[in-house]
Amino acid sequence: MKSNKKKDIENIKKFFNIKSSRRDFLKWIGFSTASVTLAACKGPVIKSIPYVTKPEQITPGVPNYYASTMVDSFDMGCVLVKTREGRPIKIEPNKNSRYFNTTSVRKQSSLLSIYDEERLKHPYLKNKKCSWNKLDNYVISHLKNIDQKNQDIFILSSSFSSFSTKKIFQEFQKKYKKSQWITYDAISYSKVLNAANNIFGTRAIPFFNLERTNLIISFDADFLSDWSPENIEKYYTKNRNPEKSMSQHIQIESNMTITGANADIRIPKKPSEIKKILIEVYQKILFGSKPKNDHAQQISNLIIQKGSKSVIFADGDQETYELSFLINQKINSNSLKEKIFIFLKESNDEKFYEFLNKLEMNNVGALFIHDTDPIYSLPKNIRDIFKNNIKKIPLKVLFSMKRNETSNFVDILASTPHWLESWGDVNPCSDYYTLIQPTISSIFDTRQFQDSLMIWSDIKEKNYYEYLKKTWEKYIIPKSLDQYSFNKALYYGFLKTFSNKKKINNTKEIVYNKYRKKINYPKIKNHNKFELKLYTKIGIGDGYQYNNPWLHEFPDPITRTTWDNYLTISYFDAKKIKLNNWKSMDGSLNGNCVNIIQDDEIFIQDLPIFIQPGQTIGTLGLAFGYGKKMGKFYIGKNSYTIYKNFNSIQKNIKIQKTLKIHKFACVQLQNTTVGRDIIKETNINTFHTKEADIWNKKEKIYTHEGFVPLDKISSYLNKKKKEYKGHHFNLSIDLNACIGCGSCVIACHSENNVPIVGKDEVSKFRDMHWIRIDRYYSHNKMKNKKNSSYVKEDSENEIIQYPKVSFQPVMCQHCENAPCEPVCPVGATTHGKQGQNMMTYNRCIGTRYCANNCPYKVRRFNWFNYSNNSKFDFYMNNNLGKMILNPDVVVRTRGVMEKCSLCIQRTQFTINNAKKENKIIKDEEFETACSISCPTKAITFGDINDKTSVISNKIKDKRSYKLLEFIGINPNVTYLMKIRNNKE
Repeated sequence: MKSNKKKDIENIKKFFNIKSSRRDFLKWIGFSTASVTLAACKGPVIKSIPYVTKPEQITPGVPNYYASTMVDSFDMGCVLVKTREGRPIKIEPNKNSRYFNTTSVRKQSSLLSIYDEERLKHPYLKNKKCSWNKLDNYVISHLKNIDQKNQDIFILSSSFSSFSTKKIFQEFQKKYKKSQWITYDAISYSKVLNAANNIFGTRAIPFFNLERTNLIISFDADFLSDWSPENIEKYYTKNRNPEKSMSQHIQIESNMTITGANADIRIPKKPSEIKKILIEVYQKILFGSKPKNDHAQQISNLIIQKGSKSVIFADGDQETYELSFLINQKINSNSLKEKIFIFLKESNDEKFYEFLNKLEMNNVGALFIHDTDPIYSLPKNIRDIFKNNIKKIPLKVLFSMKRNETSNFVDILASTPHWLESWGDVNPCSDYYTLIQPTISSIFDTRQFQDSLMIWSDIKEKNYYEYLKKTWEKYIIPKSLDQYSFNKALYYGFLKTFSNKKKINNTKEIVYNKYRKKINYPKIKNHNKFELKLYTKIGIGDGYQYNNPWLHEFPDPITRTTWDNYLTISYFDAKKIKLNNWKSMDGSLNGNCVNIIQDDEIFIQDLPIFIQPGQTIGTLGLAFGYGKKMGKFYIGKNSYTIYKNFNSIQKNIKIQKTLKIHKFACVQLQNTTVGRDIIKETNINTFHTKEADIWNKKEKIYTHEGFVPLDKISSYLNKKKKEYKGHHFNLSIDLNACIGCGSCVIACHSENNVPIVGKDEVSKFRDMHWIRIDRYYSHNKMKNKKNSSYVKEDSENEIIQYPKVSFQPVMCQHCENAPCEPVCPVGATTHGKQGQNMMTYNRCIGTRYCANNCPYKVRRFNWFNYSNNSKFDFYMNNNLGKMILNPDVVVRTRGVMEKCSLCIQRTQFTINNAKKENKIIKDEEFETACSISCPTKAITFGDINDKTSVISNKIKDKRSYKLLEFIGINPNVTYLMKIRNNKE
């Protein structure tokens, strides 16, 4: 028997060591890889409730969905987790949830973190692996000793809006009376919370609903990105339909942001100038004072005209937030009528500084750090104080999924599970609660933070699940409604309660008059100094998911760069200091580097510069979240170093050119359409007053008779039009709703096993994204008339200071007369019976004729075997990382061409289920990965043979057009024109 076991083990080892073919893929991915999968295949813990059905056992080939809540130190969302054979493989939005029901780039990418090889697999005591019992005995003995000495005990954590966890801490506090909870967020929200407390009487972020808003004025607030914890995008685009009612969006900002890129009118200004304009607008609205600034006068008039249908956003210091809140309150803005507050952020700078002072008193006996990395994220001056004082604390415990820069300063590393392996709850906003449930058994020897606190507090419940359930049944679930239960809440993933809403306090006259006085602004003496705006990228955020390759390879929507952070600077400032970006011989983009200096001290060295169209003269931009020294990747520079006083705007900045040259990995170097009619757009007045033939002209083709419409050419008309008796799938993209957020890009990655290739390959234009979001700059007639030298038609120089920005998602267009199909010598690419352009991977021999013949350049070639090549050490070449692969989509190998399939595996799954159940398929049942993840519903997918479907109406819309239609290849992807609400 023993010899047989040894042979079995040897055979298993051989199986996992050999290189597997595509035919082997379904064999081993069904139960995944190695011993880790044995835990995964057990499925989640028994108490979890699948969203659709609760199977007695996992059925191979059948997906299960679990409603849960994605939450980390920066993001939160109500999601559905798709599992296959016990493995979470996809994050999708929980559309039944009223709030937080969208999935962003980071929310979806958090799935990959559960399969990170660098996760802590065990707890550690004094850098040695130990058992949880040993760790508990060590901590409890120290806590008793600390309690006897009457020393302070601190829990330092990022914002953690969990009702049950706060109840556990209250129990912990009863046992250890000198314990305190200190909230520290890497990016502080303290200023906006203090402002809200002063104006509304609630220390929480106001909830903005833009559905009944006709005028949006933003003062440097990137509200389509990370300004608010709730996704404002979905509310923003609901009121941007030009055929019904279209709001006007005016953005005043320093950096070029995704919000500014979508604005109807964008006004570049320095942060100090923006605040001055805001004050003048405030004084005009509240006291009737006449503004001196022309922009302030025009904006004030618009706000007075629109009244409660206006909303003002602002970002900056506490006064800036207070001013914007007071204006919204004065005009009785519709966007705040719901009187809902968001509780996800609890930053408190004042209490954090008090905590630092107590550290210096040497009376701290224990410090528990949860879900944050202060040694990395603290500003330079505070970081040094923290480092010196933390060494003196007798008991230091870090609760973390992986080692970070703080882990070198603690005694105990308590390995915590991923959110997909955890229980929990969140109170994201007023009268709303969500649940977190595990979708897979713990892969490693980890334990939740709450379980540890319960053991150390000697709480009677044996685990956190029991405590969570009892807490919900006692305090949260409405007792008046018998049909509500914990399991039902778990099934849906959220619970709406019905307590009395808090009324917004009437602001005292003192607060109004605080900004009534005339404010004198000091004149800037040294014009060589800059104002630096620190911001968050849509990809990396605050850096919590820094070790995630999906996010690093995700192209930034504005700069289109990957695997980098950089200093954005205007063309005029760069020219003055002799800084340049240039294209090298291999086609990649290079740039100079600089040192960042403040008060004669160098804070960041050798930071690459990126010359950004639309960047305000005299300003710089730098993203948070890069420069971590721990982990697999070491990318960029740590901007938290210069995050003084937790202010996102730093003044008196100098930059000094260095000798270093930096190479960027940029997926798009052509910034304009060069006069081609690729992105069609017009303004709202033309749209309503002119015929569609004027603003949506059909493209013509040049013949011996001149330019002729395509439908007048006999060779095109003689082509047989394909008729589809069954389903005929089309995709429509509304350019008015697409904001360029990139959620569709990561959804496609996750669904279709798209590989990560790394910076070197991307710089050679070998990126593998199946869907790209092209960003184009064009001439803006709202430019400064003084700079009249920049008036050449659509040239690079013209769009430097006042560009219009347009986003266009491009994937395989699935042409009816596809030029890629006839040139394939082996018939690998063919046309399907449902309108899709098909790829038969095991036929492809890699001639790349199809890619050369594709006018859209959407086909991707596997230069290497990314899934089993140690040179591409991301996730597809290790056993744990491969657990994320979707078994419904084959993994492509070297020499194979791949591209968008319109998620044929999803459509066929829906069709097959309908056949089994003998039912008619509803329109909303057909979804692609990109359409289901789009937060603004810009992407619509469906069957055009169903004449009642949404897609059928979309392609008949007068804004509808096809990309490069004049070629005559008849794509199955259509676009709806972009309409701007301005006077151009």
